Amino acid sequence: MVGSVPVASTVPLPRRPLDPDVPDTGDLPDGPDHRVRHWYENDLGWATVPGRPLRLLTGVRFDVLDVPAEAGAGALRHLAPSSPVALRGDRMQLLVAAGSAEELPGLLDWLEWSAVALDLRVLGTGEAVEAPVPPLSAAGGDGWPGSVQGAAVWLRPPGPGGELEASLPAMPAMGRERSAPDLVRLLDTVAAQCHRVRLRRPRAGLPSACLRDQPLAFS
Repeated sequence: MVGSVPVASTVPLPRRPLDPDVPDTGDLPDGPDHRVRHWYENDLGWATVPGRPLRLLTGVRFDVLDVPAEAGAGALRHLAPSSPVALRGDRMQLLVAAGSAEELPGLLDWLEWSAVALDLRVLGTGEAVEAPVPPLSAAGGDGWPGSVQGAAVWLRPPGPGGELEASLPAMPAMGRERSAPDLVRLLDTVAAQCHRVRLRRPRAGLPSACLRDQPLAFS
């Protein structure tokens, strides 16, 4: 103290520790997470979900057909070269036209696959999928942050500024051009490949728990 006037302290107050139970809902303005979100929202015009990890909202511009990577690889020939495809571990995620999630149960029944246990899942309106790491060609000179093992990556990344909807598999009755991928053919091929993968599992010596019939998953 100088006389009776106290000297103001220059020591900053301690910061409140972060609560591990409260999710992080923001990204640093110029950090790598912010740049990834900016690429999806501004460069591609895709809707994202707030918070981390970054997730893409399905059912708006596209739905996602999630299948074993082995089964998905056999169906790539039915996609346009510009149709986005992602990998996450041993799963492949095929982007299909928005609204396809509602069509798939009826299509599988019409294709006579509804009675077969198939390891496939479709994400549509009100759901979200983990955002794959953007391609290096979209990162500029600094690149993107290193991806975590098992994180989603693009096998066929979306083109910048392209017309996404025109490249996605859809129902023929939706007024699409003849060159657009056919959702019916894609689904029939994926279902057949999923069935083959399932039939090969007993010969691979998998535990019996992995061989039980599982109901077709629609989320």
